[in-house]
Amino acid sequence: MARAAPAEEVFAAVTAEVGQLLEVDITALVRSDPDDAITIAGTWTSTGGETATPVGSRLAVGGRNVTTLVVRTGRPARIDYAETGASGPIGIVATDEWGLRSSVGAPISVEGRLWGVIIVASTSEAFLPADTETRLAGFTELVGTALANTEAQAALTASRARIVAAADTARRRIERDLHDGAQQRLVSLALQLRSSTQTSPRPGADALATQMDLVADGMIGVLDELREIARGIHPAILAEGGLRPALKTMARRSAVPVRLDLDVDRRLPEPVELAAYYVINEALTNTAKHAHATSMDVRVAADGGLLRICVRDDGRGGADPTHGTGLVGLIDRVEALGGLLTLRSPPGAGTTLQVALPLTATTPPRHPVTGRPENTGSDPAAEPEPPVPAPRS
Repeated sequence: MARAAPAEEVFAAVTAEVGQLLEVDITALVRSDPDDAITIAGTWTSTGGETATPVGSRLAVGGRNVTTLVVRTGRPARIDYAETGASGPIGIVATDEWGLRSSVGAPISVEGRLWGVIIVASTSEAFLPADTETRLAGFTELVGTALANTEAQAALTASRARIVAAADTARRRIERDLHDGAQQRLVSLALQLRSSTQTSPRPGADALATQMDLVADGMIGVLDELREIARGIHPAILAEGGLRPALKTMARRSAVPVRLDLDVDRRLPEPVELAAYYVINEALTNTAKHAHATSMDVRVAADGGLLRICVRDDGRGGADPTHGTGLVGLIDRVEALGGLLTLRSPPGAGTTLQVALPLTATTPPRHPVTGRPENTGSDPAAEPEPPVPAPRS
């Protein structure tokens, strides 16, 4: 719990601890589902082997078995299957597949509701000791606390991921609105001004044309600035072509020379691509502003279910994530996807930023959020910008 381990690890630790504490043959942790069924969340065996029914299996509640009895009554229960037998889907699994002869279960409550059941069982001739129910019930309060913390951590992670996704959607919408609206309008007005200066027959037209040319040039300058803003808000080239072309473009524009090593030959889930892009972009920006570096190395590789990023510079070091919101925001984005960001920046020895992102994030459908069509071709080029009027000679 202290290191926010995944729920599967917590479940495995809980079953192992209970099994060893009570010296039983098999321990199982099951979650109670709303549709009158249970899901096996964790198992442990004294032999170290796997149970016949794997974690994740679902079984219907019903019949004569310890799990059903605990779910129905909300109280600890015991059944000695060798004497009374078992029935129902859970009972059949318990006796026929797991070979249980004696079993004790206790309810697990989380925040006042039945979360599930923890079961300890024996496969030997000897029945479980008479005090097993009491000892198991005393342990379930700790189990409930562990599960409550695990669920809270999972809910927090999911909430952070939703916030990041909502922010990315808003950034994408703003970028498209700028492209479809403001940029196109500026291009149209600049073209109209150019046309007016060429067709005006009135006296003093040359002076007016000069003034209008200056206005048109100013509008083109605003258009260029707007394009840069739009790229920073949500890079269209990333959405269309993926990390490889986006990072190559970023490296060309960097104020500090960048050596790229890209071992990514496919499109990745959109949240992962966005996180990688913003991490590297922030690292390049911070280096250019603060590090006094002469070069940077950026390595990106997708292997083993992870996207690994390493950004290293030869600057003065001393970067501190607590002094500013940029790195804190990146840490939040990375951790929201279940990733890890580490920073090493000793004074005078440069800065190394490393990120590991799991490639398991779901990819939302790629569709336009305004009327502009998406590029569906195979060429991963950047989306074309509106044409800029040529300066008047």
